[in-house]
Amino acid sequence: MLAHFSIWRAAILLLASAPLAYYAIACLAAIRFFRRERARPLPEFTPAVSILKPVCGLDFATFENFASFCRQDYPDYEIIFCVNDLTDAAVPAIQKLCLEFPHRKIRLLSGADQLGSNRKVNNLALMAREAQHEFLIQSDGDVRVGPNYLREMVAPFTDNTVGVASCFYRGIAEPNLGAELEAVGAASDFFAGALVAEWMEGITFALGASVATTKCWLAKIGGYEALTNLLADDYELGNRVHKAGGKVLLSREAVWTMYPAQTVKSFWDHQVRWARTVRLVRPASFFGLLFTQGLPWAVLAAFVAPTISIAVTYLLGYFFLRLMMAWVVGVWGVRDDVLRRKLWLVPLRDAIHFIVWLAGFGSNRVIWGGSEFQIRKGQMTEVKNALAKSD
Repeated sequence: MLAHFSIWRAAILLLASAPLAYYAIACLAAIRFFRRERARPLPEFTPAVSILKPVCGLDFATFENFASFCRQDYPDYEIIFCVNDLTDAAVPAIQKLCLEFPHRKIRLLSGADQLGSNRKVNNLALMAREAQHEFLIQSDGDVRVGPNYLREMVAPFTDNTVGVASCFYRGIAEPNLGAELEAVGAASDFFAGALVAEWMEGITFALGASVATTKCWLAKIGGYEALTNLLADDYELGNRVHKAGGKVLLSREAVWTMYPAQTVKSFWDHQVRWARTVRLVRPASFFGLLFTQGLPWAVLAAFVAPTISIAVTYLLGYFFLRLMMAWVVGVWGVRDDVLRRKLWLVPLRDAIHFIVWLAGFGSNRVIWGGSEFQIRKGQMTEVKNALAKSD
C-alpha cells in the first residue's frame, strides 16, 4: 500500500511540474516573438482598405473607440458599420462620427439577410459584399486603435501567401472586479497560449478583436456566408484559410478592447461561453489546458509532498513563474495597463478559471447577446425556450 501511494505521489509531483515548465516556455515564446517583431521595419505598403465593423449597442467608450478609426495615418480607406436595425443605440454615435469626420468615407448598413444564427457574421457578410476594396479588416465594436493600426495590419500581406493576420488586445476596464479579471485573464494567460502555439506549430486560427484578410482568401473558404452558423467565427476564419493554404499570422500591433462592469452572473456566463467555445472547436487543446493551470496542481502537490520544503517549493514556484509569465507576456509584450496595475489578481483569476474550465465540460449550450444557443459540431442553433433543460 505504501509503495502504491508513493507511485501516485511521484506521479502527481511530476504532473504538477508541467505548468511550471509551460510558464517558462511561454516567457521564451513571448521574448522571441516581440523581439523579432519590434526589430522589423514597417514596409511602405498601403493598399486601399475596407474596415468592417459589426456593431450592437453602446459601451462606456463607444464614440472614442469609433473615432480612433477615423484618425488613421493611412491614405485610402473606408469604414463600414452594420447594425441589426436602425433603432440600435449605436446609430446616433455613428451619425455623430460622420459629422465630426466629414473627410472620412463612412457608411452605415442594416438589414442583413439572416443567413444563419450568428448575427454578427450575417452583418459581416453584408459588409463584405458592399466593401469597395480588396483588403478587409473586421473589427469588433468595442475596439480602439492607434494611428498606425492600418499600416501594421496590412504589413504582413506584402507576402501574397499570407491569408489572415490578427492581433492581441489590451484591456480598458471599468473599475469593477469582473471586468478587471477578464482583462487580466486575456493578457496574462490566453495570449501566452497563442504565443506558444506560434512558436511550436505556427498559428492556425485568428484572434477575434481585429482580423485582416482579403476578398480573394475569403472566396476560397466560401466567404462569411460559410461561417454564419458558427459561434467561433474568428477561429474558423483563420483555421479555414490555413487549411486552404494561406499563412495565418499574429500582428505585432495590439489594439484596445473594452471590459465593461459585470454582475456575477454576466461574468460567469461570459467566461463559460469562452470555455465552451474553446472546448467545442479545439477539444484536445481544451483538455490540455489542465496541464497549464499551475494553481490547482501546486496546491495538490503541496498536499501530497513528503516534506514541507517540497510543498513550499511548488507553491513558490507557481507564484514566481506564473507572475513572471504574466509580466513578460502581458505587461512587457502586449503592454496591457490593466494587468500592470492589477498583477496581484492573477492567482484569484487562476482559481476562478479552473472552476470555469470544469464548467466548460458541463453543457453544449452558451449564452451570447442575451440569447441561449445549442452548439452541435460547431454549429449554433438558438434555443427558443430559455427554460429548456440544458444537456
